[in-house]
Amino acid sequence: MKTECPNKRKALREHRLDKFWSQAELAKQAGIGADTVNRLENGKQNPSFITIRKLAKALEVKPEEIEF
Repeated sequence: MKTECPNKRKALREHRLDKFWSQAELAKQAGIGADTVNRLENGKQNPSFITIRKLAKALEVKPEEIEF
């Protein structure tokens, strides 16, 4: 649902900051590119299901918490 995207993007950033991680560190932990994390947080890209799963695993949250 498009109306949820800003909140989910904010949730992604907040979960990252809760761990005191930079975007680069989240990318490293999730096995994705740092540029991808930046584009996701800034609303320039929508994640694939696989990316959501990788991010959720790295952040130790349920995929639904950050699913766009």
